[in-house]
Amino acid sequence: MTRGGTVAKTALRNARVFDGLGLTEPRTVVIDGPVLGTDPAGAREIDVAGATLLPGFIDAHVHLERPEQLADLAAWGVTTGLDMACWPADRVAALRAAGPADFRSAGPPAIGPGGMHVRIPGMPDSSIVTTAEAAAEFVEARVAEGVDYVKGVAEAPGDGGPPAEALQALVDAARRRGLATVVHAATPGAYHLAVATGARFVTHVPLAGRIAAGDVAAMKAAGQTAIPTLTMMEAALPRFAGTTGDFVANAAALHAARIEILAGTDANGNPGAPAEIAHGPSLHHEFELLAEAGLSTLEILRAATVATAQAFGLTDRGEIRPGLRADLVLVEGDPLADLSATRSIRAVWCAGKEIDR
Repeated sequence: MTRGGTVAKTALRNARVFDGLGLTEPRTVVIDGPVLGTDPAGAREIDVAGATLLPGFIDAHVHLERPEQLADLAAWGVTTGLDMACWPADRVAALRAAGPADFRSAGPPAIGPGGMHVRIPGMPDSSIVTTAEAAAEFVEARVAEGVDYVKGVAEAPGDGGPPAEALQALVDAARRRGLATVVHAATPGAYHLAVATGARFVTHVPLAGRIAAGDVAAMKAAGQTAIPTLTMMEAALPRFAGTTGDFVANAAALHAARIEILAGTDANGNPGAPAEIAHGPSLHHEFELLAEAGLSTLEILRAATVATAQAFGLTDRGEIRPGLRADLVLVEGDPLADLSATRSIRAVWCAGKEIDR
């Protein structure tokens, strides 16, 4: 196999494999073209000497604008990004062809007439949704573009977001079309609206102010999943003078309620965002902040691999087993014992191709 070139067969010997529950004893993992195989016959053999092999990480909240961001993700072991606002459709197609990391996208988000999102350069007027009818039309436009899920932006009442009935219609219309909805919510009032819609995913947590206990309970009862993006909340904190920040405590409350939490960063290079977050290394910092919120190392690794793959229906990745995509991260040490080991990356494979780091 040539790095970044033709994919052949490679056998990684003596690898301790993260199987979603722990680390296995050293064994052989076969990369057979773009997928994981079973037969090492004829493979180029690499003895990894007990290093840890993880499924490629999935960042559950990124923003992609340029091809080099995909390379940055891959260099840090993030083989899949879940984009939350990439448009138009031809840009999405061009980025997908660029690689090396793979991604899914929501296309443009549904927003209200106020709030910061309406000021993002290039935001299409068609993203402004103020009625249930407009929400249904928005979803149909995203279906026509071939999006993987739909994103809406909730704001507290009076803060310029879509009205509650429009946000509810967005979630309902997407569900009828077989698409999950991710709803942005960064204040307690917005979180209440997002949870009330029954959206599959709520992304961010309030930076200042606590999520109401009733909303936490409702979220648990509805089986909703949180993507707290603590890295973004931490980076945005200096913009809010006098605020010490409740974001870690909010994530801790969700975790204490046994609500599923996925690892996402809000990585972006957009000057209009509350803060620019680097693609790739930010996910490893997200791990550290999730640990502060009380997640175990096992929960954190699952939140960036198998749990995210299952939640978003990515049935071809997130685990290391034959037939799945050969998205792999080889690290020194034991990340279950020491989370910082995820930064000690020896090699990364995206769909069987070892990338040049």
